[in-house]
Amino acid sequence: MIDHRVRVRPSADRLAPEDQLAWKLAAVATATGEPTAEAAAMAVNRVIDNAAVAVAALLRRPVAVARAQATAHGAAGPGASVFGSGLRVSPEWAAWANGTAVRELDFHDTYLAADYSHPGDNIPPLLAVAQHTGRTGADLLRGIVAAYEVHVALVRGIRLHAHRIDHVAHLSAATACGLGALLRLPTATVYQAVQQAVHTTTATRQSRKGEISSWKAYAPAFAGKAAVEAVDRAMRGERSPSPIYEGEDGFLAWMLDGPGAEWTVSLPAPDEPRRAILETYTKEHSAEYQAQAVIDLARRLRERTGPPQRIRSVVLHTSHHTHHVIGSGANDPQKYDPGASRETLDHSVPYIFAVALEDGAWHHERSYAPERARRPGTVELWRRISTVEDPEWTRRYHDPDPDRRAFGARAVLTLDDGSVIEDELAVADAHPAGARPFDRAAYLRKFRTLAEGTVGAAEQDRFLGTAGRLAELTGPQLAGLFPEAGTDRIATFDATLPEGLF
Repeated sequence: MIDHRVRVRPSADRLAPEDQLAWKLAAVATATGEPTAEAAAMAVNRVIDNAAVAVAALLRRPVAVARAQATAHGAAGPGASVFGSGLRVSPEWAAWANGTAVRELDFHDTYLAADYSHPGDNIPPLLAVAQHTGRTGADLLRGIVAAYEVHVALVRGIRLHAHRIDHVAHLSAATACGLGALLRLPTATVYQAVQQAVHTTTATRQSRKGEISSWKAYAPAFAGKAAVEAVDRAMRGERSPSPIYEGEDGFLAWMLDGPGAEWTVSLPAPDEPRRAILETYTKEHSAEYQAQAVIDLARRLRERTGPPQRIRSVVLHTSHHTHHVIGSGANDPQKYDPGASRETLDHSVPYIFAVALEDGAWHHERSYAPERARRPGTVELWRRISTVEDPEWTRRYHDPDPDRRAFGARAVLTLDDGSVIEDELAVADAHPAGARPFDRAAYLRKFRTLAEGTVGAAEQDRFLGTAGRLAELTGPQLAGLFPEAGTDRIATFDATLPEGLF
């Protein structure tokens, strides 16, 4: 890996394109060759995972709205498929609809370091453009691996959350790079696209604060759509605000630590294997990633606590991020509100711990049902749960060694007789270093579980067989990566939506 120091530069310096971070990211993408067998296999896993969570979300309102918007924009040319519609639309709108479907349940992959990310959000725009342009499965795999490489590098090197900037700014840059690798574009073209994408997708984190709305699902889809459009403009010769990262009125100077700060972004050498996708991890439970280990910990503690009514208090000792973003340190009363939205509840670790402790299980729908959240006993327990930041957990969260990095918590439960029960879990059971690391069989089970009732058994088999042969697929065969769902049921649901502009 090569460390690149990035700092703000005055316009008078006339920083050459080749010395800018956007160019270096583009160069990683355009130098990406065929992925290793291990990286390609993991990319296939994530394609399966994305389809699983998208299919499970087809009858959710934000997904249906995005689908309605997309299907109003028919394809000029081959176009790209939309989950649940059976139609092809313009690729940027397919990226929008499919990106929303993938993100809606907060149930796909994650990478956490200096900042946060869901690198699987890169896949919908890449798949849409691959379909539209007739690229092969091998081309798509190359693009996915390149996008993950850039995304992970940015998340490791540049922290956005401390300045309340949403993490989709890193996503749009990674998607533009993935598209460049997929299409084998010149580095100069990808460089322009990266800058346009970052410039147009920088937003605040209010989308993840207070009463969290459906925009949490739309935000990455918006970034993917913007990246597709940026690549289109760059291919047509249009230029961008430059240098987008180092400029004195640019992203780093005004959105982050100011003109005097420096950042280090580590990128692979041109001939170095692209392995970043192997450092990312998916979810067994439909909740914010830092809640994954907490769910597993609650299920384990359930055997020791007895009736939840006996619990006087629960304190979760955890990292800065968990405490301040999904814990009581966020100071969001909505995180303790039984009438809060699903999007808010899946960012409330006190709620998640309470339900997992009571039920000994987690379900992507039942665990968030309004009647479940309003259950009186749950509300009482929920409001006795708090979080505190523990510097040691924060240090472990940011450990540079992925084998030592931890995203869990230590739970201290005080019972009504004054006795105390303590336990901790560093990583989720499904984490690569966990008790039951996710393997291909686990991805297949997750798909079948989430597709049940929406996708027939024969169609599940067909989809999984197609995805398993991704590297061999021709351009027309990429349509097989969209499981056929019960379109009559979906059409009936879509008909209940109010009309918009399109």
